Amino acid sequence: MRLPAVATVLLLSATGCVKEISSEERLERESPSRASAGDTPDAAALGKVNCDDTGDALNQARNVNRPESDRVMSYIDLYTSLQKRNATFEEAMNRNPDLHYTEGSQKLVAARENCIQQTADVKVEFETYVRELVDVPTVQEVKGGNTVTVARLDFNTLRQAIETLNPDDKEQLLGRVLNAEKKVAPAAAEEPAAAPSRKRGK
Repeated sequence: MRLPAVATVLLLSATGCVKEISSEERLERESPSRASAGDTPDAAALGKVNCDDTGDALNQARNVNRPESDRVMSYIDLYTSLQKRNATFEEAMNRNPDLHYTEGSQKLVAARENCIQQTADVKVEFETYVRELVDVPTVQEVKGGNTVTVARLDFNTLRQAIETLNPDDKEQLLGRVLNAEKKVAPAAAEEPAAAPSRKRGK
């Protein structure tokens, strides 16, 4: 009778171990934030994130000698990059509040505030330019003795810019772009206007 009793104890012990492991695994699955916490950058890694290198990209976006589609793409890339850096700061500091009090925390806070300000400034400039393009999306061009309406830039690029900014009146802006696209000469729709001497038209 002793052997079955011992076997029963061993079986119960083994069963208990299995249940404990399963419970731990289930907890990990139900708490993905714990598993991903290790991906949060520490103070040293976060210290390498900053928004001090935006000057060249901003100058490219402002360059009136570049095609307008290229300028818009430069704004999109810069604004998206700044948003990602802001998200990195916010996520790291929310998950690890101690980052506010560690050595060098003042630099982290200052870098974060700089990114927030840079993003806000670029957004204002970017949105102002996009709204100008929506207001005047076409130009008049003489071809074969006839005046035709051509696009100032690729309309899909303009749509992408509107989606990136995501303003409250996004749908209205997209609708205006669609209406402008319908007015463009079919043959010229694939060749956005680039010459600055052309007459702009709505």
